[in-house]
Amino acid sequence: MATLWVGSRKGLFRFEDGGGGWVLAGPPAFLAAPVTAILDDPRDGTLYVGLAHGHFGCKFHRSRDRGQSWSELAAPAFSASGEADAPSVEMIWSFAAGGADRPGRVWAGTLPGGLFWSDDRGEHWHLCDSLWTLPDRTRWFGAGFDHPGIHSILVDPRDSAHLTVGVSVGGVWISRDGGASWTVGGRGLEAAYMPPGQEADPVMQDPHLIAAAPADPDRIWCQHHCGIYVSDDGGVSFRESRGVKPSSFGFAVAPHPHDRDRAWFAPAQKDEERVPVGGKFVVTETLDGGRTFRSHDRGLPAGPCYDLVYRHALIVDRSGERLAMGSTTGNLWTSADAGQDWQHLSAHLPPIAALAFAP
Repeated sequence: MATLWVGSRKGLFRFEDGGGGWVLAGPPAFLAAPVTAILDDPRDGTLYVGLAHGHFGCKFHRSRDRGQSWSELAAPAFSASGEADAPSVEMIWSFAAGGADRPGRVWAGTLPGGLFWSDDRGEHWHLCDSLWTLPDRTRWFGAGFDHPGIHSILVDPRDSAHLTVGVSVGGVWISRDGGASWTVGGRGLEAAYMPPGQEADPVMQDPHLIAAAPADPDRIWCQHHCGIYVSDDGGVSFRESRGVKPSSFGFAVAPHPHDRDRAWFAPAQKDEERVPVGGKFVVTETLDGGRTFRSHDRGLPAGPCYDLVYRHALIVDRSGERLAMGSTTGNLWTSADAGQDWQHLSAHLPPIAALAFAP
């Protein structure tokens, strides 16, 4: 039984496919609460969900029985660091499993831009002080949100102490000692929104999402605010993909699990409009490491279409054949043939922020 988790502005939905196609399985969890992050931990099947209740603040829930029941635990909080003027966590933007050698370790990235870790499956959270107190952190700034945030956390499967995080807006940061110290990566990224002469400043970069190729963790894909970039050295440096049609702007990237040179993107018209180029919705794919791209639209709306796909709403499963994609207008699609053809599951869901396949 395949499971697809759909995190929306109005709760967490579960779709299942037992061989006859995807069907909605029961009512949503957390109805009316915005779901901002999902982790279906491949190590032990524990589910983690971040909720943004607005007036009631950030909430964190965990399920040990595949979503049949949920426990609310204390969410990551800056106040735990002891700072009297610590800000409030507005939302959990990302989760990451901590590695095979650390079975209880979970990482969480928040807005404002804090990196937290837990060694007991979310029972207690600790702020990664070394990243929070970086001198360069004072230069981070908000873009789509008022504050900078950590939306991408990569844990190297070969070495769980090797971490890479993506910050909007704050660049790509790398640690090789479990978060004790950090160096800035992102050489080669170009921020066209910066004043002349400052476009290449690594701390001023806005990586909308960074994602490592499971087949080669040194290959990191970056859907940047100003283009698509590819790294072959774990995010230290990047090269730009040029001439991408219909657009190199977007938020999501889904690397193929077995082919380091293959990845999918959901392009849009930059910068203020943020809708499909010309109202034509497509998914783009590269097979050669970002040097050339092709577009797929079979099963996708012919237009005019104004759906946008957020950072965590385009995903691929471990087979590399099954993809899922959700949009800001509550549309949900899946593909069973690696993105060549798409099936429309629903047009009536709340706006979708995050998706996750069960491992």
